[in-house]
Amino acid sequence: MDADELRQYICDTFDGVRAAEGSGDTFFLYDPAGDLPPERQQPFATIVTGDHYDHVSNLDRPGGAYRVNIGLTKATYTARFGAAATERDADGVLRTGADYTATDTLMPHPIYASQYWVCVVNPGEATLPTVRALLAEAYEFWVRKYANQQARRQDE
Repeated sequence: MDADELRQYICDTFDGVRAAEGSGDTFFLYDPAGDLPPERQQPFATIVTGDHYDHVSNLDRPGGAYRVNIGLTKATYTARFGAAATERDADGVLRTGADYTATDTLMPHPIYASQYWVCVVNPGEATLPTVRALLAEAYEFWVRKYANQQARRQDE
């Protein structure tokens, strides 16, 4: 599955998702009414198609690559990887022991693992079912957060 196919899958599968694009990258937000204020616009997943933000995955390699990034709950993250890494190298990359250039491998995110994000470079046969399941879980978490926020607004 290439980046465009994954982008289409997310948009077709999850209701109320807004895909914000910039520099060839896509940020997926749960915003069913299209009215989230900027300070509440946190994506639940992203697709990054180049080395715009970091170079650790070498997405600009010959032949190209992309990385899907998914924000998880602490419970889901720690069940898969244990405690989130907090120690960084000189470039700000978290020391997780992962080879961030590896393809089709679920791993902690190189920059945001401490916030319970994971990533896969070029998801394929080995990881696509897991990526889909984690996207669904991340989406459901943001649906609940949105509903809770709406309920609090109505109570005010």
